[in-house]
Amino acid sequence: MFSLERWQEIFETIRKNKLRTFLTGLSVASGIFILVILLGFGEGLANGIAKEFEEDASNRIWVWTQVTSKEYKGLNPGRFIQMENENYEYLAKKYEDDIEFKSSVFRIWQGAVNYKNEAGNYRIEGVHPDYQFIENAGMKEGRYLNYKDHENLEKVVVLGNKVKKELFKKDDDPINKTIQINGINFKVIGIYTDPGGDREETRIFLPQSTAQRVFNGSNKVRNLSFTLKPKETFDETLAASEQFIAEMQQYLKQAHTVAPDDTSAIGTFNTLEEAKRYFSLIGNIKFFFWFVGICTIIAGVVGVSNIMLIIVKERTREIGIRKAIGAQPRAIIGMILHEAIFVTAIAGFGGLIFSMGLLEILGPNIEIDYIVNPSVNFNVALTTVIVLIVAGALAGFFPAWRAAKIKPIEALREE
Repeated sequence: MFSLERWQEIFETIRKNKLRTFLTGLSVASGIFILVILLGFGEGLANGIAKEFEEDASNRIWVWTQVTSKEYKGLNPGRFIQMENENYEYLAKKYEDDIEFKSSVFRIWQGAVNYKNEAGNYRIEGVHPDYQFIENAGMKEGRYLNYKDHENLEKVVVLGNKVKKELFKKDDDPINKTIQINGINFKVIGIYTDPGGDREETRIFLPQSTAQRVFNGSNKVRNLSFTLKPKETFDETLAASEQFIAEMQQYLKQAHTVAPDDTSAIGTFNTLEEAKRYFSLIGNIKFFFWFVGICTIIAGVVGVSNIMLIIVKERTREIGIRKAIGAQPRAIIGMILHEAIFVTAIAGFGGLIFSMGLLEILGPNIEIDYIVNPSVNFNVALTTVIVLIVAGALAGFFPAWRAAKIKPIEALREE
């Protein structure tokens, strides 16, 4: 029930102890502020890591070869392992029921590219049509490579958006124009964009069969890329990818006479394994942020409890008089609790509003490596404040209970 007199008492007490009440409220507000900011940056870190994985398919498996490090079957260490088309074709056929997208890659690191008076050196990659989805490439203009291009050894290319900007003028449509790569003519059929930005858009894709033929690649490939069909859970998908990698490595080592325990010759990268490591790390960081924030809030709640104890001590005679003239214990408890809850609620919501406003204004503009748009779910933050208010009520209850147990005669003797 609303009591004007009780609220007048609360405000009168606060007025008499402005500095003490302000410092107590500040400790509570700072606890909420620190917790929300830490949670916001934890979410920003998760967003940043997720953005890094957007550059390629999130379940990509990448395979490359290096040199052997061990002697095996009379062959000396230091041999470079060269994968071939038949390695890709064998794996693609054997695991066709498990594979989602697939491509082998024939690469030229620095291809000389010319269009009219413009020239530049770019990475040239011969790939299969599925590579668009493995790389998460989006088409800005035209189309991507298709299987007809691959089968017919078509001299067509798809340019990265940055390549297009550097070779073509803004008002010059590149589609169906002819460029030269190492002196050989190719028709531009599409312009792609990539979530990785300029770094990923400085490449030129063409059919792998064409690249091998015109650049004397024979049947050699530099990399293999696969994505597997997802399972019901992340752990099942990860386990399937690890098994696929183990069986693939075993096959490639047998095919190229590599020692089974040679870890140098066949290199693999599994984005799911990296994702698991990163998100486990993020989980630990978020837990630490919660721990620090909650400890800060606890410090604020302890401050509320202390100030209530002081208030009870200072108002002992007043409480004794109230009880002497008939005040019930619940009225004494309610008086102390109202003040504790009021201070905690005002300070808690103040810290919440300030921290959420700060994240809302500054969050979208923060550009730090691995931190993108730090924010926090409002419902989570609001729930935290409500829990804080309950904690503030509990912090005020024990001093209030102590006040309710004071005997009037003892309180009246208090100086």
